[in-house]
Amino acid sequence: MKLLFSVVLSALALLPVSAYAQSGIYFNPMATRVSNSQPDSGQFAFLGDGVTSRTFWGANIGGYYDFAHGKNIDGGIDIRDSIQGANTARMNNFLIGGRVVFKSISPSWRPYVQLSGGVGTTKAPHVAVKTSRARYGVFAGADYKLNRYIDVRVFEIGYGQLTTTSTVAAGVNTVGTAGATYPSSNLLSFSGGIVFRIR
Repeated sequence: MKLLFSVVLSALALLPVSAYAQSGIYFNPMATRVSNSQPDSGQFAFLGDGVTSRTFWGANIGGYYDFAHGKNIDGGIDIRDSIQGANTARMNNFLIGGRVVFKSISPSWRPYVQLSGGVGTTKAPHVAVKTSRARYGVFAGADYKLNRYIDVRVFEIGYGQLTTTSTVAAGVNTVGTAGATYPSSNLLSFSGGIVFRIR
């Protein structure tokens, strides 16, 4: 997963850039509130035994390439990988998506929205087993132009869902729970930091 991300990010940086194209690379701290309506128990419980929500901390690294340009908006792609942990549990999300940047508000401000999809990998606190599942995310944020090469990502808020590692996913069902399911967890993320622009 990390090798794939490195290859894609390198290719993104090497793409031919037209006079109006805009690309950037970012590395930002982030926090994600992971919650589930149903508590899980046992060693495969991702959030912890009987816990229904927990905040994960980590970093978000990625890049974007805006190749389509209109009078008031730009369009492009965003590729990112986030690595987070809490209570010795681990979560990694690799996402690729389309983004739209609104540039009519101010020359210095670049608010954006994007829809991304990819793979989320989770590991419970006390086991080495990892579970990888499809995940999606919707994000909205704003970058502020500091100078020719650096933007400040003032904020980014995201929402998505992911089926995490669980007792059911591990196939550990007790008598009377055959066919039991564990719902997807809700992910509410907050991020901000620095963006290095490449023209």
